[in-house]
Amino acid sequence: MTEEARGTGRRSQAWFGARGRGGMLYRSWMRNQGFGHEVFDGRPVIGIAVSASELAPCNAHLTRVAEAVQRGVWQSGGFPLRFPTMATGETLMRPTAMLYRNLMAMEVEELIRANPLDGVVLLSGCDKTTPAMLMGAASVDLPALMVTGGPMLNGKYRGRDVGSGTHVWKFEEDLKTGRMTEEESHIAEGCMARSSGHCMTMGTASTMACVAEALGMQLPGSAAWPAVDSRRMETAQAAGRRVVRMVEEGLRPSRILTREAFENAIRVNAAIGGSTNAIIHLSALAGRVGVDLDLEDFDALARAVPTLVNLMPSGRYLMEDFCYAGGLPAVMAELLRGGLLHGERITVTGRGVAENVAGAERVDPDVITGLDAPFQPAGNGTAVLRGNLCPDGAVIKQSAASPHLLTHRGPARVFDSPEEYHRVADDPELDVDENTVLVIRNAGPKGYPGMPEVSNAPLPAKLLKAGVTDMVRVCDGRMSGTGYGTVVLHVAPEAAVGGPLALVRDGDPIVLDVPNRTLRLEVDDAELRRRRATWRAPAEEHTGGYTWLYTRHVEQADRGADFDFLRGCRGYDVPRDSH
Repeated sequence: MTEEARGTGRRSQAWFGARGRGGMLYRSWMRNQGFGHEVFDGRPVIGIAVSASELAPCNAHLTRVAEAVQRGVWQSGGFPLRFPTMATGETLMRPTAMLYRNLMAMEVEELIRANPLDGVVLLSGCDKTTPAMLMGAASVDLPALMVTGGPMLNGKYRGRDVGSGTHVWKFEEDLKTGRMTEEESHIAEGCMARSSGHCMTMGTASTMACVAEALGMQLPGSAAWPAVDSRRMETAQAAGRRVVRMVEEGLRPSRILTREAFENAIRVNAAIGGSTNAIIHLSALAGRVGVDLDLEDFDALARAVPTLVNLMPSGRYLMEDFCYAGGLPAVMAELLRGGLLHGERITVTGRGVAENVAGAERVDPDVITGLDAPFQPAGNGTAVLRGNLCPDGAVIKQSAASPHLLTHRGPARVFDSPEEYHRVADDPELDVDENTVLVIRNAGPKGYPGMPEVSNAPLPAKLLKAGVTDMVRVCDGRMSGTGYGTVVLHVAPEAAVGGPLALVRDGDPIVLDVPNRTLRLEVDDAELRRRRATWRAPAEEHTGGYTWLYTRHVEQADRGADFDFLRGCRGYDVPRDSH
């Protein structure tokens, strides 16, 4: 850091406080936007990272949210500067937004580090933007605060609430079985997404907004306000005021994102019936801040936590109802009452968790239940499985699964890609029954690439028409947080790198035993060794570009699917001045 920056204590003054030609260049070009000379007086410069994009519908409204943040920064005597980032929208991006989470994290990290910023507000929305921004900011470790864009209003169709994502799967089944016409489905899709915001089910976007708040990186209560509620803008303005104080206090992510903060987030995720994708993102974020977080921690920490929130896809209600019922502070207050959270952990408010949620109440006990009569009992959270089919682990969301299938033995029906399965899923002659275990492989981080949300594949049409509503599915990919079913996910190592899933053949018996946390392939070791001797890795498809980089450096699901060279914090020293 330069002497000028050291003298004021503001990193930004290495630019705006510099003497001579360099300082003149920096200040003069900023003044072409109409900023007066007084903004360069050493006040905190706050970057507002805006992932607004019409290609990411969940994030499209964030430009307006940024305006509210700017007001708050000005109010507290800071100098706000907006800058755009890419948006990883799950709704449109192919092959999957997850392929680009790490790219966005790199971009956010380098934009923060390269520019004259003392602190940053992160504006996110869709599934991958929240973890990407947190990962990037954590690797720089300047004072940072997150503002998520909020969920959509409840969907409404024929007098009932419908949830984005969750009802897509339900309506697809209705179409296949003749319970819904194409014309009716077109009407329904317009009823599902009727305002700005991200999914209003407890899908991955809502989950990660709640996780950001549980970690202490978002203001209390801010995860749940609907995108179009005026209080979303009030929250954003408060965030702008608060981040200036954070710079003055030196409150950085490394002080907030401790082991105890991650334990809080894992338990909160269990209590809200959150997405299994939180495991991937929390694991990657922990790697950025040097917190030792093992896959088993997610199972062990969640076992004692009941599901308190009655939201789709596991329950009945939606995020708008959750907000008005008390939101996340009510859930965290209840968990604190049961001794399940670290109440002393500091957050972006500068106060501890317990102080943040003191006085929070459950306004509607049907939406947010209590520990004495929970929506689902303890032990129904995400389970981590081990066995010869997943030596490095796999996960299953118990609250979204069918209880009668949590212990199951059946013959495998193997598909080498999601597309291979979809081509025959509607074939009335497909050789499957309700006992079959569908195996879909080569959908992991390296194999697809990007680990898409394909694991909760729709049931074969012949079984749906026969009245079958669920079956066991096993995959090395992910499942949408809005999805449901008895689906084993994140099988590691993945098939594309030679994991045991690559060796499964049609008819092989697979045994799922969730109570005992096992997933086994009933094929003897000698036969598996013979199969491995003839196995060949899939041909390399990518010879250049970002996807080439991704496939060579992405880690497996149990380590968060981050890049191996991005683990750790690289800090925020001022870059060299070339002027």
